[in-house]
Amino acid sequence: MIASTYSSFQDNSSHGEDSFLVKDLGDGSFLDVVLDGVTGHGGEEASSSVANALNAATINTLEDVVKVLEEMNAEFYQVGGGRFLLTTVSAAMYRGDRIYAINAGDSPIYHVRSDTHQQLAGRVGGLLRPGGTKVIGGEEHLNLYRTEVEVEPGDKLIVASDGVSDNVRVSELVDIIRKASSPEEAAQMVKGRIDLHLEQGLAPELLGARYRHDDQTAIFRFFGASVKVSQ
Repeated sequence: MIASTYSSFQDNSSHGEDSFLVKDLGDGSFLDVVLDGVTGHGGEEASSSVANALNAATINTLEDVVKVLEEMNAEFYQVGGGRFLLTTVSAAMYRGDRIYAINAGDSPIYHVRSDTHQQLAGRVGGLLRPGGTKVIGGEEHLNLYRTEVEVEPGDKLIVASDGVSDNVRVSELVDIIRKASSPEEAAQMVKGRIDLHLEQGLAPELLGARYRHDDQTAIFRFFGASVKVSQ
C-alpha cells in the first residue's frame, strides 16, 4: 500500500451546488468524490444528498460505491423524472495500489506523473466519454463510466469540478501539480491561478478565452512511499 496525503479547496459562491467527500476507508484506502449539481435543476440538493449517502454507507469495494450511486439515481429519477435532482459525480477509490475511477458527467479526474498525465474521467476535448450517463438522476438506468490505473510512489491525483478545469488549461494544471511540493501547495497554486484568470478575464480557448463563473471544487492527493498494511 502507498501512503498518501491530500488537500482540497471549494468556492461555492457562484451557485452553491458543488459538493465533495473525502472518505477514509482504512488501511490507507480512500474514496475521493466531487459532485457538481446542475444549476436550476435541484443541483444543490442532489449533490449534497449523494455525498451524504456515500459518507453514511459502508464502503469496502467498488461495487459498494456503485450500489449507492444506483440507488440515488433511482430515487432522483422517480422524484424528478429526469428533469430535477441532477448532479455529476466523479469518484476515485484507492485500494490495493490501484485507483478505480467512476464517473457520470463532465467533472474530471487527472492522474499525473513526472513525465506523463492521463485524464481518467470527465469531458475530453469538449465531449463526454462515450457510454456514460451525463448526470445522476437524468436517466432511469444509470450507466457509469469506469476505468482503473496502477499507482506508483510520486503519483498525484486531482478530482475536480468543471469550474476548475474550464478556467485552467490542462497543461497549466498538470504543470502546477508537478511543481507543487505538497497537496496544500497545489491547492493554493491552482486557486491562485484561477483567481488570476478571473482578474484578467481570461480562460482556456475552448470557452472563447472568457472566464467562466462557476462553483470550483478540487481534491489534490499526493502519493508517497509504500507502507505496510495492518493484517
